[in-house]
Formats: sequence, C-alpha cells, structure tokens
Amino acid sequence: MKLEGHGKLLRIFIGESDKWHGEPLYHAIVKKAKEFGLAGATVIRGIESFGANSRVHTTLSEILSQDLPIIIEIVDKEEKLNEFIRMIDHMITEGLVIMMHDVEIIKYVKSQ
Repeated sequence: MKLEGHGKLLRIFIGESDKWHGEPLYHAIVKKAKEFGLAGATVIRGIESFGANSRVHTTLSEILSQDLPIIIEIVDKEEKLNEFIRMIDHMITEGLVIMMHDVEIIKYVKSQ
C-alpha cells in the first residue's frame, strides 16, 4: 500500500566536530527528533564544503578532514518541524544553517 501527502523536509547543516554536552550534535538532534515523534531522520556525511568563514572542509586535506559537513534531514508536517526547531534552537550555534523545503511524501507500507 502507498501513502501520499504533502510535508516538509528540514535540513540542518552542521560540522562533524560540533558537540552537545559531549556527544556529537548530529546524534543529539536525531535522538531529540525520535523522542519528539517526528516521522524520520537521516544523517548524511559530506565529503567537501565551505560556509560562512569560506574555509574549505574536505577529505582531500588531512588537516581539515576532522570537521567534514554533516546534513541532518528530517521529514514531517510543517507545524511539527517548526515546533521541533524551537525545541532545539538552543543547541544550534553561529554559522550553522537550517533550511525547510516543501516535499511530496510517498511512503510504502505493508498491506494489512
């Protein structure tokens, strides 16, 4: 069976070295998303990026490869994601970016 509908995709761009109370920030955000009951979350590790400070982070450089880009993608309804952003706002620091996009969700589930 296929379930379809409109939703939002939240993308949070952080660095691999970002921490929250001693644990990786991406892990802390995914745990909060699960506790909050959001539909789903995925963490993607990038291989190269640059941001506000224009410094390139890449796997090609041994020195900068310690802070590769991380993208956390979370899908749900806009209202829930807005509430979630308010909940994690204190965890996000300067230079990090959050984006929200309209998406059409197609979910395949086992027929009953």
